Amino acid sequence: MTAMTVISCTEVISGRLPSAGQRPGADKGDPQISLLKVAPKAGGNIGIWECQPGGWPVNNRPDTEVAFILSGSATITDATTGTAHNVKAGDLVVLPPAWTGRWDVTETVRKIYAIY
Repeated sequence: MTAMTVISCTEVISGRLPSAGQRPGADKGDPQISLLKVAPKAGGNIGIWECQPGGWPVNNRPDTEVAFILSGSATITDATTGTAHNVKAGDLVVLPPAWTGRWDVTETVRKIYAIY
């Protein structure tokens, strides 16, 4: 049997996360990320992610990501439609498999994510 995990609201929103270095593939700014994998599992994971300002392309992502933005702001641009979505605290983002586009973080973003 697996142990239950409980993380306080304060820790989720503003707790210190382990550094994970620069966002791979960054081509704008110096987007340093911090990451806490809460429920890593084969085939997917759930966690808390934070990223400083910067940008990067995403090409043909292999999985689905569902993310709830806790703080900060970013522009996520869909390469297929050219639509730019400005996301901020309180927004829910769903990126499907094969999605191609771009993230541009304008104010440090913190999100809760599930990838599967």
